Amino acid sequence: MNVYLDMVGCRLNQSELENYARQFRFAGHTLVSSPESADLVVINTCTVTSAAASDSRQKVRQAARLGSGRIVLTGCWAALNASEAARLPGVSQVVSNDTKDDLVSIVLDLPAEDFRHPSSQRGPIPGSRLRTRAFIKVQDGCDNFCTYCVTRLARGAGRSLQVKRVLADIHSALEGGAQEIVLTGVHLGSWGTDFVQPLHLTDLIIAILSETDTPRLHLSSLEPWDITPAFFTLWQNPRLCRHLHLPLQSGCEATRRRVGRRSTPQAFADLGSEARQLIPGISITTDIITGFPGETEEEFNQSSAFIAEMQFSGGHVFTFSPRPGTAAAHMPLQVPHGTAKKRSAYLRSLLRTSASNFRQSYFGQQVQVLVEKAAPCGENQWELSGLTENYLRVVIHHSLPCHNQLVVARVTGLQQDILTGELIPH
Repeated sequence: MNVYLDMVGCRLNQSELENYARQFRFAGHTLVSSPESADLVVINTCTVTSAAASDSRQKVRQAARLGSGRIVLTGCWAALNASEAARLPGVSQVVSNDTKDDLVSIVLDLPAEDFRHPSSQRGPIPGSRLRTRAFIKVQDGCDNFCTYCVTRLARGAGRSLQVKRVLADIHSALEGGAQEIVLTGVHLGSWGTDFVQPLHLTDLIIAILSETDTPRLHLSSLEPWDITPAFFTLWQNPRLCRHLHLPLQSGCEATRRRVGRRSTPQAFADLGSEARQLIPGISITTDIITGFPGETEEEFNQSSAFIAEMQFSGGHVFTFSPRPGTAAAHMPLQVPHGTAKKRSAYLRSLLRTSASNFRQSYFGQQVQVLVEKAAPCGENQWELSGLTENYLRVVIHHSLPCHNQLVVARVTGLQQDILTGELIPH
């Protein structure tokens, strides 16, 4: 059977998709790069914003138009809207979030035990979800109560995967050729706190660095309140990528209280300062919401000033959209959508400026790049695109493709927010 895998949303959804890929291959099925050639399409949906929910529905309709024989849905949008999901064209099955780890066994009607720890390698997914880096799910669910977030409703309470299971997944990915491991979770920083004998994310990182030979280990989003300055001593190991994604949401304390954030802007700034002192070259990126209910012009200006002061090396700006079932959906003083969009555009311009400044600081420097894409661009020439350990994209022209290889390049310029470089021979 030909299987096509697709998704909308976060790195956690990508990690789950990669696990499905391994399990389908283990069962003897073939992964294909497009829905029109598939007998089965699996789509991992998202509902973190109204746009993500719309994109999820659109992917289903597109797959149905292309003649996909059978469509199976899972993920947060499908979990919260199971009846609507089941009525979409071509959908034959909706797998809930609480059983999604067993999706392949459910779809194939085979014992779940056969797929819990398959011995096959974890390899890249063909098509639009192709990734060189391996995304490893180590935690799911969340016990926080951010007033805007629907993910907690869709994913349930926080729960961690055991160290043994995580190490097995990483070894499988490394055997499949991965050069970088990315740890993912809904609330990654809470890993281990739900164990009978609680552990900290630090314990997991130490275990991975000591018991695997992964060339690079990358952490996805971390809540600032889960981190202390002592955490930064882990970066004495050069295999831990120098990048932190710390969601801010707002730089105004009054807005943050309504959002449900558990730290102050000053605590956030102090944490960022500690990270930059202890980890030279660290890249700090963030998430920001604009137009949150009650956000006045004064509050927005306070947030903007804080964001400019932080000098993030990148980030995502989201215009608030009320999600059914969340506290923020019913808050008074909803900000007009047009106002929120203008604020989003302004903050994106702030982030572009600070990101450009950070990139320019690398002109002339040598960086290690994991080549994710290699496209022919002329006779005996390839355009290589990849990421540095601190999450900067670099484009290099070279006579060899070098796909999925760690190479060293000298940064020579900047074109449309992407660094350019030249390969340095070994």
